[in-house]
This record gives sequence, C-alpha cells and structure tokens, in this order.
Amino acid sequence: MIVSASEMLKKAHEGHYAVAQFNINNLEWTKSVLTACEEMKSPVILGVSEGAGKYMCGFKTVADMVKNIHDALGITVPVAIHLDHGTYDGAKAAIEAGFTSVMFDGSHYDIEENIEKSKEIIALAHSKGISVECEVGGIGGEEDGVTSMGEVADPEECRRVNELGVDFLAAGIGNIHGKYPANWAGLNFDVLAKIQEVTNGRPLVLHGGSGIPVEQVKRAISLGVSKINVNTELQLVFADATRKYIEEGNDQKGKGYDPRKLLAPGAKAIIEKCKAMIKDFGSDNKA
Repeated sequence: MIVSASEMLKKAHEGHYAVAQFNINNLEWTKSVLTACEEMKSPVILGVSEGAGKYMCGFKTVADMVKNIHDALGITVPVAIHLDHGTYDGAKAAIEAGFTSVMFDGSHYDIEENIEKSKEIIALAHSKGISVECEVGGIGGEEDGVTSMGEVADPEECRRVNELGVDFLAAGIGNIHGKYPANWAGLNFDVLAKIQEVTNGRPLVLHGGSGIPVEQVKRAISLGVSKINVNTELQLVFADATRKYIEEGNDQKGKGYDPRKLLAPGAKAIIEKCKAMIKDFGSDNKA
C-alpha cells in the first residue's frame, strides 16, 4: 500500500529497528526493491533525488510508475514515495506530482532561513497528509551536484527544527554520501545521542547508509535512527553483476543482448542486497 512515511517510522522508532530508504533510478530498480521488500515483509521508502526524477522524465512519471508497478506486483507492504534532498521548489513539485513524502534539505541555508522554508513545506505537506523530512548539518560527499564536508549538526538547531513538527529529522553526524574513505573517522554517537535527547524521541535519519559497518548501524538505531538511506551500495552491486555478465560473454550468446536479459543479473543483485540490508536494519516481518 502506498502511504506516507510517518506511521512506519513511528513504529520503527518504537520497535528499535530502521526502515530502509532505497533510492530508485528506473523501472528495474523499482521492481527489484519492491520485490525484495514484499518477500521480506518489510516496509520501505523509495527515495528519488531531483536528478533521478529528471532522468525519469519528471516527478509525475515517477509517481505513476511506482504506483503502477506496486499494483501490478500485488505489493502488500507499506511503501512511501519520497523526495530525497529536495530543494524548496522541488519539494513543492513532488507534493503536486503525488509523492507521499518529501525531504526539504535547507541545510545549506543559515538556520533562520532553513527554519522559515522548512515551516512552509511542513505546513503544505501536512495539509495533504504527506510526511516531511528536514536536514540540519551537512551530509558529507556529493549528491546531485550538492557537496558537503559533512558538518556535524548543532543539537540546538535540531531542537528548533524539531519544534516545527517535522516527521523525521536528518542530522549530520559524520556520515557521507558515496564510498567511505579508508580514513573515515566513523559516526559521532555522542552528538547523535544529544540530538535524540533534544528532539524528544523524534525518528532520526541516517543518510549515506552504504558502507557503514553493521555494528555502527545497529548502534545508531539504538540511539534513535529509524530510517537509513541506501543508494551507492545498490549501484555498486548492479554495476558488478552487469560487468560480470558482459565479461563472461553472455551478451553474445543467443539473444543475450536483449536488454531484459542484459539487465536481469543487476536487477537480481539489487534484490539480494536489499534483502540482506533489511535483515541488518531489523525491518523484516515488520510490515
């Protein structure tokens, strides 16, 4: 069922597990993620960056595609269609297009402007039953041309954004987008604990979930993280499986060049990676 992300994350927070946000990039990605989550009986958030939305011909196309695939596969688990790292205008456009959840990332503004814009998006989204994620601090690395050095969030700023009635909050705690470097210092659990304290148990979001050691992920969940974003890890397994298929010459056997066959190994790899991460996050059999 297509729903907002609010209720599933409240349940995750109370149950001390995390719901995965798996970012999607096309039909194969969407089908694979939904198939894995249905098999694992796990709720899921389908993340769509503005860049991916543009690639897939607009937010309306994405929303319609997800809903049609959802219905065709007979999906019974809760599914949210979520804008990832949305701009002010992008969040409004996603709401209009039929997304059931949006992230407004105002972390690059000063805190006063971040709060004012967040307040507007929250009011608009909530008037339509749509959940909202906001961000404080910076998530390191680069995504859709937005770069950050990974600034650790100020708990006081988190408290102020939390008071706006945001449904879940992303706060930088040393996490980054993309591959983690060998000299990565790890997550800042002291800051995470303080943020959870000042936000009165608000579900928190861990961006850059690809590559964080499982023991750190589980500790973050114990400190209030209820949503973990995954994108890079699915891209890597898809690329590896596709490369293997071609390097073994399978695209030259029969009609192995048929895109349905060419993309199948990567799609299967996404299913298996999603299932493994769902298990790690503890959301299996929580639908």
